[in-house]
Amino acid sequence: MAKRGSVDISNTNSYIKRSRLEEKSIMDNSSTISWGDWMGSWKVGKDIDQEAERIDRQKAAFGGETISRLKDLNVLILGCRGVGVETAKNLILSNVGGVIICDSETCCTADRGTNFYINDDHVCQGLTRAEASQEELKTLNPFCRVDIVNENNLDDLLLSDSVLGTGRGFGAVVVTSLQLSLDIFDINEKCRQNGIAFILAANHGITSSLFSDFGISHEILDATGEPTRTLAVSNVEVLEKKPILLKISGYPEEKRVVIVTVAQIEHGLDDGDIVTLDDMRGELESWNGRQVKVKRVAIASPTAAKLDTGGVAFKEALKLPTPSVVNNFQRQYDFYKEQHETSDSRDEKFPVRCITMFNRLALVLDDESETLNAFLSYQVGGLLNQVRPPIKKSYKSLKETLEQTPVPQMLRGEEWELGHGIEIHLASQAVLDFYKSKNYWPRLHNDDDAKEFTDMCVCLSESRQAFDGHCWSQKVEWGFPSGESRKLDRKRIGRYARLFETELTGFCAFLGGAAAQEVLKKSGKFTPINQWIHHDESSLVVDECTSNISSLSDSRYAYQIAIMGKDFQERAAQQRVFLVGCGALGCEYLKGLALMGIGTGRNGKIWVTDMDRIEVSNLSRQFLFRQDDVGHPKSVRGALAVQKWNASLKIEALERRVGDETEDFFNDIFWESLDLCWNALDNVQARRYTDSKCLLYSKPLLESGTLGTKCNHEVILPFRTSTYNDGNENDEDENQIAMCTLRSFPYLPLHCIEFAKQSYFSDYFEFGPDQYETFRTDKVVFFEQLDSMDCDEQYRALTMISSLLQIQKQATGGAIDFFFLIQVAFDRLMGDYRTPILNLCYSADAMEESSGKKFWTGTKRRPRPVDWNASDKTLLMEYLYSTSGLYAAVWNIDCVRDRNTFEKMINGLTLQQPEWSPPSLDNDSGMLTEEEGEDTTTNNEDKLEKLKADLYNFDTSNLQKAYPQEFEKDDDLNFHIDFLTAATNLRAWNYEIKESPRHKVKVIAGRIIPALATTTAMVCGLVDIEYCKLVLNLHSSRGREVFLNSNINLAAGSSNFTTFCPDPPVAIITNLKSPNQFTYWDKILISYRKAESVEQLVQYVSKLYGVTVDRLFSFQGGNGNNSSKKDSKSVYDAIDKQKLNWKITVGDGAPKVSDGVYTQWPQIRMAVRMLGQLPSSSKQRSIFESQIQTVKRALDTTKESFQQSFTGSVKDAYFNTYRPDDEEKQNYFDSVFSSRRYFLLSVDCHNDSGKEIILPPIQYTFA
Repeated sequence: MAKRGSVDISNTNSYIKRSRLEEKSIMDNSSTISWGDWMGSWKVGKDIDQEAERIDRQKAAFGGETISRLKDLNVLILGCRGVGVETAKNLILSNVGGVIICDSETCCTADRGTNFYINDDHVCQGLTRAEASQEELKTLNPFCRVDIVNENNLDDLLLSDSVLGTGRGFGAVVVTSLQLSLDIFDINEKCRQNGIAFILAANHGITSSLFSDFGISHEILDATGEPTRTLAVSNVEVLEKKPILLKISGYPEEKRVVIVTVAQIEHGLDDGDIVTLDDMRGELESWNGRQVKVKRVAIASPTAAKLDTGGVAFKEALKLPTPSVVNNFQRQYDFYKEQHETSDSRDEKFPVRCITMFNRLALVLDDESETLNAFLSYQVGGLLNQVRPPIKKSYKSLKETLEQTPVPQMLRGEEWELGHGIEIHLASQAVLDFYKSKNYWPRLHNDDDAKEFTDMCVCLSESRQAFDGHCWSQKVEWGFPSGESRKLDRKRIGRYARLFETELTGFCAFLGGAAAQEVLKKSGKFTPINQWIHHDESSLVVDECTSNISSLSDSRYAYQIAIMGKDFQERAAQQRVFLVGCGALGCEYLKGLALMGIGTGRNGKIWVTDMDRIEVSNLSRQFLFRQDDVGHPKSVRGALAVQKWNASLKIEALERRVGDETEDFFNDIFWESLDLCWNALDNVQARRYTDSKCLLYSKPLLESGTLGTKCNHEVILPFRTSTYNDGNENDEDENQIAMCTLRSFPYLPLHCIEFAKQSYFSDYFEFGPDQYETFRTDKVVFFEQLDSMDCDEQYRALTMISSLLQIQKQATGGAIDFFFLIQVAFDRLMGDYRTPILNLCYSADAMEESSGKKFWTGTKRRPRPVDWNASDKTLLMEYLYSTSGLYAAVWNIDCVRDRNTFEKMINGLTLQQPEWSPPSLDNDSGMLTEEEGEDTTTNNEDKLEKLKADLYNFDTSNLQKAYPQEFEKDDDLNFHIDFLTAATNLRAWNYEIKESPRHKVKVIAGRIIPALATTTAMVCGLVDIEYCKLVLNLHSSRGREVFLNSNINLAAGSSNFTTFCPDPPVAIITNLKSPNQFTYWDKILISYRKAESVEQLVQYVSKLYGVTVDRLFSFQGGNGNNSSKKDSKSVYDAIDKQKLNWKITVGDGAPKVSDGVYTQWPQIRMAVRMLGQLPSSSKQRSIFESQIQTVKRALDTTKESFQQSFTGSVKDAYFNTYRPDDEEKQNYFDSVFSSRRYFLLSVDCHNDSGKEIILPPIQYTFA
C-alpha cells in the first residue's frame, strides 16, 4: 500500500465535512485545477451542463459537430395547424437555435383535432394559432428560442441577417400548408437566392405532400450518417509484381503493389473509397494523416473448386501472408486447369470466378520506388480511417418541380411505379390556381368546387402534354412515363378538393417529423429527399353519405368525421386500447389517441403501462414531459398530460411490467376485453411477449421501433398477417470481441472501453461487491452458487472477494476512510496500468528471444507502463479521483467531490510507485501462451482450491457491508462514466491508442440507442393512420392489402422511404394430407368433454390426426408448436408409458430385466451380471440383490405415478407437473391457474412411417 504523508488524518470525517463547507467557494476557483474539466462528478448547480444532458441521445445520432451547427440554425415556420405545430415541436426538441412561427388565422374548434396546444379558452378568446401555441412550445426546451411573427413583417424578417438578435439569418423556412394567403413561389425564390432551405409539408384530407429545396448548391458532408469504418492494419506487404491470379480493378498486371491486410474479417470498403492513414509508426509515421484511395483485392479460383468462402478454413487461410495465399491458390488453379485441359470440355473456356478477399486492400499510390519502399519497413500498428468526401447537389425550385416532375414519388412503391402521384401533383398546382382565380380555397364537401377544381386539373394536364418532362396524365410503366395519355382519376381529384380543408393527426405527425428532419439537413448531415414525396390513403374514405360525414356541431373531431364519418368517431370512442410503453413512442401515441378521441365513450378506455421514471435525457424526445416531471412515473405523467388536452379521455396509468410474472393482473378478462395492443417498447423480449398474447387472444398488434434516423412499423392482423415472432430479431450483440484482444492486445478505442466496462468496473464495483455480499451474509449459499460457475468465473469471484477482504485487513484499525480509499485507488492504478504491463513486456521479450520471432507485430502493440513520477499526471489524477469516489460508494463512505480539496489530499499523501521485479519464467503466473498471449492463471486448479479453502475458513462475522454499484449511465454524480472514461483513456495511453471523449464512452459502455424526436414523430404518424383503418374495420372488409408496413431511413434520401403490404401468415407444413398446413394464429381447441384424462387426450389427438403422440408439454410461446423453447417437463411422455411394460423379475440365478430398465438405471447392469455368476450360497449376492430391489421399487413407483397421471384428469396432470416448488411462486401460479379455464399444450408426434408431424398448440379447456 502507498504510505500516508504528514497530513493529520486523525479525524477524516471532520476534514470531509469541513471541505464541504469550503466547497462552494472552492468550486468557483476550480479553474486552477488542470485536470478533470470534462468530468461530471464534481459539477453541481450552475456547473452542470443541463442542455448537454437533455440532448444526450440526439448527440449519439448526430455527433458533436452537427449538434453545434444546429445550434446556429434559425427556422421560420409558416402555418400552425397540425403540420405546423408538429414541425415546430420536433425542431424545438432537436435543439435548433430558434423557431419563429407565423400564423395569423384565428383558432377554431376543429383545430383541436390536430394542434394539441390549442384549447377551448384559446378559441373563445379569439387568439391566433401562433399565439395559442407559443407558450406551450416554449416549455418544450428552455435552450431554444421560440417566437411568433405577423405576416406583415414577413418580407423584412425573411431576409434579416439577425433573427431574434442572434446575429444569424434564417437557415430554413417550412411552409406547412398550401392553404396560406402567402405567395409560396415568391418565398421559395427568395430562399433560393439567399441560401435558405425551403421545405413544404402539407396535409389536405387523406393526402400528404413533402417537398424539399436546398437551393442551387448544397454540400452534403455526411450522406448517410452511418459510422465510418476504422480498420486495424495487421500486415503491409509490397509485392514486386502483382501476381496474375490477384485481381485489382484497373491495376496493371505485374506492377508493384502495396497490399494491406486488416484485422477485421471484412473491411466493408469499395473500389475507390478513400482512407486516411493513421497510427503508422517508424519510417511510415510521416504518412499519418494522408488520404489514399483503396481497391478491393480478389483472387482467381477455378469454379470447379467450389470453395466455401464463408467457412472457417477459408478465413483462416486468408490470415497467411499474401504470397502464401497466392501460392496456395496457384496450386489449386494449376490442378483444375490440368484436369480441364484433359477433359471433354477442353475446347471451352476454363471457368474461373473471382473471390474477394475481404481482409485485404490495395493502396493506390504513385509508382515511385521511394514511395512504395517506405512500406517495406512496416512492422506494427496502423489504422485505416474511412473518409466520406463531401457531395455537392443542386435542386430545382418549387415552380419548376411542380411542372417538371413527370412521375412524382409516392410513399407506396407500387403506386409510384403506376404513376398514381400524377393526380396529387397536378392537384397541388391546381389548388393554388383555384385560389388565385377565386380568392378562396375549395370548400369542404362542396360538389361545385370539386367539379370546377377537377376540370382545372384536366386542363392543366392537357396544357402540359406537349412539353417533354412535364407532369401530365400519361401511362406509367414500372415508374417510367410512356408518353401515352390516360384519363385522370376524377374521383381522386374531386375528393382532394372536397377534403382540402381538413387535416388528420396521423398525417400531421408523419409530415412534422419528416419536414423537421429535412430542416436539420441544412447542417450538411444526411441526404435531403429528391424533392417530392406524396402519400395518399383513399382507403380511409369508406362512406361518403352526407348524413354520415357532415358535422352538425362545432366538434374538435370535425375533420375526422368529414373524412371517415360519424360511425368511425363512435367506434373510436368505444375503443379499448392497451399501450405498452410510455417513452418517446408512447408519448407520440398518447397524443394521437387523445386527438382522435379514442376511449372517450362509455365503454372505451386506454391503459398505458411503463415501469420507468422520467430522466433528463428523456426530455429531448418524450415531449409530454417537462423538467418538473423528472423522477416521476412516465405512464402517470403522460396520462395526465393528454387528459389536459382531452378531458373526456378515459385512461388508466400503470407501472407494471408486461410479462409472465404479471399475468395475475393482465389476465384473460383484461386481454379479451381489448380491441388492440399497441407496442411502444424498446426491447425484443417484451415485444415477443405481447405478440404471443395477441396470438393467443387473436388481437391486432401495432408494432414500431426507431434507431436514430431509422424506423420501421408493422401491422399485425389476426389470421391475416405474419407476426413479430416470425422474425429473427434479438437483443444479442453480434460483434463480440475476443477476450485475449481486450486483455492483452487492444488496438482500437472500442477495445479499451469494453475492457474498462467488462473487467474493471464490473469486477471492482459491481460483480465483486455483489459476490462479497453473498459471501458475507450466507457463506453456504455463496459456495452453492460458486459450484454452478465455470472455472474462470469462480476464480474471478474468489479473487474479487479476497481483494475486498484485503482492503478491510489493511485499513487502519479496520476502519475505512476516504484517505485510505485514495490509497486503494492508487494500488489499482499501479496494479492495472503498470505492473501487468511490465510483466507482459518481460514475458513477450522472453518469448521473442527463445523463438527468434518478432512478437510485437501487426495489431500487437508493445504497451508502456504508467509512471507516477512523470510530470504530467492529468490522466492519473482523473483516474484516482473517479476510482476513489466509486470505492467510497461501495463502502458507503463520504467522498470528496471538489477537485481542489482532492488534490490537496493527494499532495498530503506520500504515494510511492512500487518497485517492479521480473516474474518467474518457471511459473505460470503472468506468462503468455504461444497462440494468443492469454493469461493462464485461471487454469491453475491449485490456486483455485487454495482460494476456496481460505474463504471456507474465513470468519465473516466482523466484515463491513458493501454496496454493489449497479451501472447507471445517466447519473453524472455517481462517478460511473467518469471512471470508465478515465480507465479507458489510461489503457489507451498504455497502448498508444487514441483517447475517447466522455460522451463516446457513455454511448458505447451504456449501450445507448441513438434517438431522435423527428424519426419518432414520423413513424408514429404512419401508425396512427394504420390504426384508423383498424377502427374502420378494414382488416375484416378488405384484408391486409390496404394496410401498410414501413422501413424508413430519414438520413439517406428518398430511396430509403420504403413501405409495403404486410406479409401473409407464415405457413407451417404439418406433413399430413389434411390439414397440410397451419399458421401461428391457429390452435386446436379441445374441451374436457372430449377428453378428460391424459389417456383420453392422447387417444383423441392420435385418432383425429392419425398420429402417434410422443409428448404433451406446456406451450412456451414463440413460433408455433415447433419452437426451440421446448419444456423439459411434460404432461405426457411416451417413454414413460413404455415403462409400464418394463419388468424386473428376481429369482434364482440372474434376474430378468427389460432392456429399457438399463437406459434409465444403467448402474444395475453390473448387479445383474454378478448375480448370474455368483453361486446361490455366496454372501455377496445380498449386496447386488439389494441394488436390484432398490431399482425395482423405483420402477414400481414410476409406473404407479405415471398410471395415476395417465388415467387422471389433464388438469391435475398439468397442475402437478408445472406448479413450482418455491412457496412464493406457488402462490402466484395458483392465482393465475385458478382464474383460467384453459392452458396451452404443445404436441410432439409422428406418423406410421416415423416422420415428424407438426401440429398447432392445443388449447385445452377444463371444467
